[in-house]
This record gives sequence, C-alpha cells and structure tokens, in this order.
Amino acid sequence: MSLKKKSYVSIFSGRESRYLAEKIASSYGIPLGKTEVTEFSDGEFQPSFEENIRGRDVFIIQSTIAPADNFMELLMLIDAAKRASARRIVAVIPYYGYGRQDRKDKPRVSIVAKLSANLLMNTGVQRVITIDLHADQIQGFFDVPVDHVYASNIFVPYLIKLDLPNLVLASPDTGGTRRAASYAKAMNTSFVISYKHRIKPNVVGEIRLIGDVKGKDVVIVDDIIDTAGTITRAAEVIMNEGANSVRAFATHPVLSGEAIDRINESSFTEVVVTDTIPIKRNCEKITVLSTADLFAEVIHRVQNYKSISSLFNLNKQKV
Repeated sequence: MSLKKKSYVSIFSGRESRYLAEKIASSYGIPLGKTEVTEFSDGEFQPSFEENIRGRDVFIIQSTIAPADNFMELLMLIDAAKRASARRIVAVIPYYGYGRQDRKDKPRVSIVAKLSANLLMNTGVQRVITIDLHADQIQGFFDVPVDHVYASNIFVPYLIKLDLPNLVLASPDTGGTRRAASYAKAMNTSFVISYKHRIKPNVVGEIRLIGDVKGKDVVIVDDIIDTAGTITRAAEVIMNEGANSVRAFATHPVLSGEAIDRINESSFTEVVVTDTIPIKRNCEKITVLSTADLFAEVIHRVQNYKSISSLFNLNKQKV
C-alpha cells in the first residue's frame, strides 16, 4: 500500500461503531481519528473532529441501528467534515438501518430507506460503503457511488472449514432464495426454501419447507436476525423433517426483544454472525466473525481506484 496515499486517509467513527472502527483502522494501518461528543442536559449532543481534516479523504464509520440518534450522529459528522473542508467524505455504514422499509407495502407510509439516502446525500456524503443491504435496489436510491459488499467473503471460508458431510443450504423465506442459491452454487450443493406467512410485522404464523433435508446438515443463510422468531421456527421445522443438524449464518445480529433467549432454546447447533452490530449479551450458540479486514480492504481499494467487485466472486472462494 502506498504510504503517500495512505497518509491522506482519515478514519473516524460514531460512538455506536467505535468497537468496529478501531479494528478497521488497525487493519488499514492507521490510528482511528479523534472525535468528541458533547452532551447537553436536554438530550442534544454535538460531535466534533478533534484533529485537522482539511484536504483529507474522511471515512466515517457508523451503523445506523436504533435509536435514531446513531443516524443523526452520522449526519452531524458528515456535515462537520464538509464544513471542515475535507476533500472527500465517505460514509461506511456496516448496518444500513431502515433498509427493510424500502417500498410502500401499505398506503400512507414513508419509504424510509429512500428518505435516509436523501438525507445522507443532502448532508454531503460523496460515497457509501455498506455490507449486505436488505434489498439490492437501495443502491439505486443514491445518486453517489455505493460499494455494496458481501459477507459471503467471510462466511464461505468459515463454512468450508466446517466440512459438513451432507451440506444443504436453506433460505428462511422466499425473499432470500437468491442468497441461498448463491451460497449453494459456491459450495456445489443443493438448497431448500422455507415459506412463511406473517400475521403482522415480526410475527410469523406458519412455516412450510420446500425441499428435502432428511439426513442433511442444513445451513440457513440470511441478512438479518431481528427477533429470531422466523429463523428459530424454520430451524424447528427443518429438524422435524429429519435433518442431522441446523446452523444459521446471518450478517446483521439485530437481536431485539427475546432473540437471544430464542436462539439459546432453539435447535441450532451454531448461529454465525458478523460484528456490524455489537451484541449486548453473551450467547454460547453465537459465533461472531469480524468484518474489519474486509472493510479495510475495501477502503484501500476505494482510495487506490482498484476493483472491488473482484473481491466477491463466490465461486473463486471455493478454490
């Protein structure tokens, strides 16, 4: 890596993603930039950069998870960088919050994924780096470049090391079919689909399985585990259909409500996630893989105008 080019890069973080940003900066080879947040008694806060960023390429790392203050803090850091004369401002958003609200699924609701894209662009962001968006079309909500990377670069090598003898991939719902098919192709195996019917948001009424899992070691792949209701129900159905074991691989561990309790009590042998969102409570069944090296490599390639898509050829990872 060119020292000259590296010297123009500054990596900063919002408070919620500092744990990950420190690892990304270390992997990239520079210290994490200094920021400070002043909190006022009425709940307002004011983030600031505590070092000179004039003329620098500033990468700001922040997952926009709940509460909304995390998204607001990212916007404020972008605005502060613009006013401090940064040369380029890139938002690194490991978990793109509100990504599930990417369309109007009923009358008189907001398309918040588009709204948040507008806010980021209007504030001054010039590029976005994120991983495993809930819907690929969110990239089209931006009028600036979006580098959409994939956790498959982390998950597939781990899955290969497991060396499961009768591997079958699975999707927890019909919307994840494409993801399961990609992993199945990379692993040269078949996949099955769980069909779910939702009574209301976060509440699943019935799950049925399309495909044969008898005697198989099943791996469910998904982008988000929120309440863990769907995925643990799918695991139960899969085991009832005669599977030897069932695991889950999911990029973003939202893990709201009773999710961790559900996973602890589930049929899963293991649930593998990444560190895009911090896990607040220990769970023996959960394995966390880091995205730090992946994001550091993407930042390096962005900075040096190198191909990013070449990182994410699933078939090449099997070699």
